[in-house]
Amino acid sequence: MFERYYRELLSFLSRKVPDRATAADLAQESYVRVYEAQRTGSVVRDPRALLYRTARNLVTDHHRRASVRAGGDTAVPDDAPPDADDCIGPPTFEPDAILSSSQGMAAMVETIDRLPPRCREAFVLYKFDGLSYAEVAARMGISVRTVEMQLRIAMEACWACLERTRGSE
Repeated sequence: MFERYYRELLSFLSRKVPDRATAADLAQESYVRVYEAQRTGSVVRDPRALLYRTARNLVTDHHRRASVRAGGDTAVPDDAPPDADDCIGPPTFEPDAILSSSQGMAAMVETIDRLPPRCREAFVLYKFDGLSYAEVAARMGISVRTVEMQLRIAMEACWACLERTRGSE
């Protein structure tokens, strides 16, 4: 689900909030909430729809908090002229952002592919299929403790990859 919708969701959010960092934070929080809903056993018939509904709700909350912090209404009037940056397109469409994102994603996929087979299987079942530790353990025929250990190894590899790719930007 992450690979399939992340760019699309980030682009959507980039049009709704003032900066890319906020859009990325909201996208991440949207995924966390959807994965949490799936993990708790809720039936999610259309993950993309839930992802976008969650993102819209988070944008609304973000604007409300910004309005409270500013001490007033921060809404832009409907008749206000568009900002020049709004007409160009979201920053995520800029060539350097696209290249950086695709290189980072490729590095992360390569990192996951290089994990030991059982470690990679546990990681994919947990992160992408949304199974709980206990469900991963049952599916793989291993203990929950072993799942925890395998996921720790996988997450350390992913964090190291993220640090390497961020360091090269």
